[in-house]
Amino acid sequence: MTKTQFPIEADVLHRAANVIRCLGHPMRLRLLELLEHGEKSVSELIEGTCASQSAVSQQLSILRGHGVVDARREGAFVLYRITEPKVRHILGCIRSCDLQDERGPRSRSA
Repeated sequence: MTKTQFPIEADVLHRAANVIRCLGHPMRLRLLELLEHGEKSVSELIEGTCASQSAVSQQLSILRGHGVVDARREGAFVLYRITEPKVRHILGCIRSCDLQDERGPRSRSA
């Protein structure tokens, strides 16, 4: 039996497009991957990306501006965390798609 699909509401499409557009940079995806399992300081993110402090800060600013991450201060440290719930699912999809690509083209039934 086929499940009836309803059109996606315009505001949902707009938000999804905004998140997808924001995620369209390799360093931003790497930062989110590092944040996937909890808060990290800027120093930890710099170490995890092997990028400069200014490059990491610039990308975090973009992510924060789109509401994908948020930050809080703890003493001298600023800790970042993911606030957009779809991000973990999107990272999982990327991993899943990559596994499909590694297996090669799907065989077609004749």
